[in-house]
Amino acid sequence: MGKHSSASISTQQKKRWPLMILIILSLSTAMAFLIRSTFYFFPSSSNNNVGLFIQEKVEEEEGGSTDNQVNRNDQALSPNPLDFMKSKLVLLVSHELSLSGGPLLLMELAFLLRGVGAEIVWVTNQKPSQSDDVVYSLERKMLDRGVQVFSAKGEEAVNTALKADLVILNTAVAGKWLNAVLKEHVADVLPKVLWWIHEMRGHYFKLEYVEHLPFVAGAMIDSHTTANYWKNRTQERLGIKMPKTYVVHLGNSKELMEVAENSVAKRVLREHVRESLGVRNEDLVFALINSVSRGKGQDLFLRSFHESLQLIQERKIQVPSIHAVIVGSDISAQTKFETELRKFVSEKNIQERVHFVNKTLTVAPYLASIDVLVQNSQARGECFGRITIEAMAFQLPVLGTAAGGTMEIVVNGTTGLLHPVGKEGVTPLANNIVQLATNVQKRLKIGKKGYERVKERFLEHHMSERLASVLKEVMQKAKRQSHS
Repeated sequence: MGKHSSASISTQQKKRWPLMILIILSLSTAMAFLIRSTFYFFPSSSNNNVGLFIQEKVEEEEGGSTDNQVNRNDQALSPNPLDFMKSKLVLLVSHELSLSGGPLLLMELAFLLRGVGAEIVWVTNQKPSQSDDVVYSLERKMLDRGVQVFSAKGEEAVNTALKADLVILNTAVAGKWLNAVLKEHVADVLPKVLWWIHEMRGHYFKLEYVEHLPFVAGAMIDSHTTANYWKNRTQERLGIKMPKTYVVHLGNSKELMEVAENSVAKRVLREHVRESLGVRNEDLVFALINSVSRGKGQDLFLRSFHESLQLIQERKIQVPSIHAVIVGSDISAQTKFETELRKFVSEKNIQERVHFVNKTLTVAPYLASIDVLVQNSQARGECFGRITIEAMAFQLPVLGTAAGGTMEIVVNGTTGLLHPVGKEGVTPLANNIVQLATNVQKRLKIGKKGYERVKERFLEHHMSERLASVLKEVMQKAKRQSHS
């Protein structure tokens, strides 16, 4: 989710979209089912067309039921804990604008605050030198939702920072913006800065990024594990002290939960995604949904998957055909690492069992179509891992590494099964794959428990309550310092 993360679809899917679009265009409705303007869904015409298709199918089977609309109206009557942010001016500073977890989380926060009437200004510190479709689309998305987008280095950005009630820096790297843009005004702005940190890698601990960290109003981090890591590393490596640090676990959006809790929508999505992948309804699908990189552990997952196939064959276990899906590929620019992955699949002759899908924000269709999520992030793991709670919302068991934020989400043996990071985790993960492949009741029980845990603590209103508590305290602190 990490981060929970091009928004194009797999090559196989592309072949099917023209026919699907022709069908969709003949439909009378102009509403998109559950796919509204949230950061989960990339604003491309193909995704909206899929939404239209799903809406028609749901209406056909539910007879135009308005239950979801009634539920949304009930939710709208509940007081929003962020209401106190109405009319507040908030400057959001992102180190980049891309499909990675950090920028998307900041966009979600922007939309939550806009929803209660806050004035939001967004700046991106590092932009590509040439025009970029992703940047254009995401900026367009923000403008459509009432978020103002300014140049990071212009006078507008400086004036906004000086006038703002709150400035939120997103990720450690965004710290470079302070000196580069604010210059002599840095000291004036620091008392009202909330620094939202998501990184878990050691190379982010550089003074050029975080020299001002001790002097901001507060730091916000997605998990206790990451917060402790930053506290220790900044002291040991840089000799600086963390400001007051708040841990805010993330939550699933209402839009995603609506899909996760609609059995008809899930079945329609499952059928079409599986058809596009060439996977039968009775087959078992284990998926890793994350950007393809060594740190996310796709290589070790494929080794575990291959080993699980061998175990099933050696033990002569009768199970449905099992498949591995890697969502997060980049067909247009295959990296050396992804080339290695595809070579491994070819060498082991498991091409019919392994499927690569291009990176996408449209995670709901894949969560609806799989049976088990694999969260295999390595080293210190994920800072939080948004995809984990999204999968649990779909009542999917999670096979995760015993590291990072995953350990604060997954209850081992209850809502998922954990395995060690590194090579030591390959065989345990293989055994866990076999265990869930051979025990349907265990899969269902773990999935149900995961869903219950999400409902207890990982919904949007839980996140809003946690955010509200932090923002109130930080802004009160900033106000006191401005009067002192």
